[in-house]
Amino acid sequence: MPTLRMRYRSEPDVPEDTAVALLHLNDPNWDMASVETSSLMTRESVDYDHKDPKRFGSSLDMGRSTTEYDTESQTDSRLHFRSTEAIGYEEDSPYAEVRAAVANTDDPTMPVNTFRMWFLGCIFVILIAGMNMFFSMRYPSVFVAGLVAQLIALPCGKFLEHVLPRTRFNTFGYVWSFNPGPFNVKEHTVITVMANVVANGVYAIEVVSSQRLFFDANWGFGYAIMLCLSSQIIGFAFAGCVRQFLVWPAAMIYPGALVNTALFSALHKNYGRKEKNHTSRERFFVIALICSFVWYWFPGYLFTALSVFNWVCWIAPNNIVVNQLFGYSSGLGMGFFTFDWAMISYVGSPLVIPWWAQVNTFVAFVFMFWILSPILYYTNTFYSKFLPMSTSTPFDNTGNPYDPSLVIINGTFNEEAYKAYSPVYISVTFVVDFMAAFAGITAVLVHTWLWYRKDIMLQLRRSLRENKDVHSRLMTVYPEVPHWWYALVGILAFILGVVVIEVYDTKMPIWALVFSLVIAFAFLVPIGMIRAITNQTIALQILAELIVGYILPGHPVAMMIFKSFTYVGMAQGLSFLADLKLGHYMKIPPRTMFLAQVVATILACFVVVGVQSWMFANIPDLCDPKQKDHFICPGQKTFATSAIIWGGIGPKRLFSHGGLYYPAVYFFLIGAILPIPCYFLARRYPLSMWRFVNVPAAFAGIAQIPPATGINYSSWFMFGAFFQFFMRRYHFRWWTRYNYILSAALDSGLAIALIVIYFTVQFPKGGFNLNWWGNTVWLNTADSFGLPFYTLAPNQTFGPTTWS
Repeated sequence: MPTLRMRYRSEPDVPEDTAVALLHLNDPNWDMASVETSSLMTRESVDYDHKDPKRFGSSLDMGRSTTEYDTESQTDSRLHFRSTEAIGYEEDSPYAEVRAAVANTDDPTMPVNTFRMWFLGCIFVILIAGMNMFFSMRYPSVFVAGLVAQLIALPCGKFLEHVLPRTRFNTFGYVWSFNPGPFNVKEHTVITVMANVVANGVYAIEVVSSQRLFFDANWGFGYAIMLCLSSQIIGFAFAGCVRQFLVWPAAMIYPGALVNTALFSALHKNYGRKEKNHTSRERFFVIALICSFVWYWFPGYLFTALSVFNWVCWIAPNNIVVNQLFGYSSGLGMGFFTFDWAMISYVGSPLVIPWWAQVNTFVAFVFMFWILSPILYYTNTFYSKFLPMSTSTPFDNTGNPYDPSLVIINGTFNEEAYKAYSPVYISVTFVVDFMAAFAGITAVLVHTWLWYRKDIMLQLRRSLRENKDVHSRLMTVYPEVPHWWYALVGILAFILGVVVIEVYDTKMPIWALVFSLVIAFAFLVPIGMIRAITNQTIALQILAELIVGYILPGHPVAMMIFKSFTYVGMAQGLSFLADLKLGHYMKIPPRTMFLAQVVATILACFVVVGVQSWMFANIPDLCDPKQKDHFICPGQKTFATSAIIWGGIGPKRLFSHGGLYYPAVYFFLIGAILPIPCYFLARRYPLSMWRFVNVPAAFAGIAQIPPATGINYSSWFMFGAFFQFFMRRYHFRWWTRYNYILSAALDSGLAIALIVIYFTVQFPKGGFNLNWWGNTVWLNTADSFGLPFYTLAPNQTFGPTTWS
């Protein structure tokens, strides 16, 4: 059997820990049960020499044989690396991935709870929460991830280290200083955790915007802030209750946290060093950010056709079929070219998501939206020819946007008004999106059972007794957070939730609030264990919508609140747990982590509510499809449409037997069946591409259509092919050193450019718009107007003549 021995350069420019961690994390089916018998790739094991890329090309490259690298067995479906030197597990983690990325030492004297940490942490919380809220109501949008804060916080912290006074103060016996010494990795970690807490936004704010947009209900700042605070913080209390199962055990490795720890190591190990033969990461980040900022002025303001580059539609602007197939606004986006990073990264940065996951997603996208959707549309299934090809807006039987105020009377669904008005119709891509969501729910359960049932049971048994690995032993130096702290936070959040649903006319009883929290907490440990081991998460939105649609039919506001507490209770809990594990790896005092997470969450809620209120008050035509600055509220419309479908009209009328969209429920069965042949094929051909087929990841990846369109996925996949396949395989040194930094720089430059453009040339005094061909050609097309295949005459209707 060939051994994995290659030349090793004396001074590699790729941090070994980062390279190995990322190598392992790109394998979706890495054997968690056997890593205890494997160990790090050492200097004798791997050569990072990019001159011979095929020698380093890993088993993680899609479709490539890995026989020459399998040092254990040709019949095993995972790649194992065996070290040439023994490692004492008493002094390190038993898991190779953790050993590759996490230091097994700690300095308890390192200052963490500092002015610099709180100042920078709060600044990043305000900026990231505010920008993500602001951009979430725009299409194309931009998402500022916590990775941006992780990269920018280091130079900011070093700057404060040089400019802040070193005077020491004594306050009630506590000695402190604005500048206690060098800016360190623990301060950096807490700042990043605070950014991670708020990066995904405040889910319940969608309830507030949907009420204002579709139900003509603005219940004020107090309602919004209490709803956001209660729903966000309740998940934090849940996380504190299950730390002993999902954070402390060594078995719960959290692969996503390992990327952060590896990057922390790389940044602090090399910061300030004079690097030879290449540009430093810091300089590369600044250059890329400036280039991103400057470039976005073209597709974002000067030449917007570069963003909506549907050149086929420019040739035939009035051809309905051409515009439906190639259009970027309401069509299927059958093209690969856009020059706008906001369009490319709308579904996530293609420089971050692993190549195998992108392939799974794109294959599912092509089948579901470029093959199945046009078949359903042009056969007029679900009366779809009377509607635009792709939109998140619901319609009535005249082809006009559905008016929920005609069927939702005083917050309650009125069946007689519904019979007198119209059934609700949704675009074919929205129906297909529901199909994918249904399939994803069952697929992730079956896939997880097939692939990880033994691992999960093994890790569960270990988690109950395996609390004292080296990292847990090092953490015993710091006082743990008492359970009553979390309990107090949970009680306060629950009280706020009760006040919200009782004081305001939500139509939601207290027992429904309790039921939603019970569902969230019941799923937290099993789904949290799946995420900690496999890095996969089961989303509860669709499940919550189905449940509330049957137990509280006809109450859309109650449905939105129920879904928020169910989904956010679990999702925020999982997010907090992942950050707690990051703090565990980086040896952050638990009580400092507790305060940082709570403060960040509370601050973010106030920022998000304030930004949204300002937008409704100051941006003209906000959420209008023709809003001049593209603030068309795509996500908010999708959320509100779901409220009308599930909470207003109800799933019984639409998806039960006899309902118009009943065929979609067969995808529950399809999702359960598809992982089975893929699993057995992967077992039969263990070194083939079948082991990279991940059905739940494929269905989960296409969940953003609509409002996303084909161009968002195709351009995303094209860039992913270049950076995550070509550059990673043939220029691994460059990829490891710069890939994630380039992604953060592009996101940061775009975010800054969007803000500068809006507040300097678009917002003041009505704005200054450039009216020329490059900014109007894409607006004068059937795609931009969202024209259906069949246009009805005035007072003409389609669909059944009676409904109930």
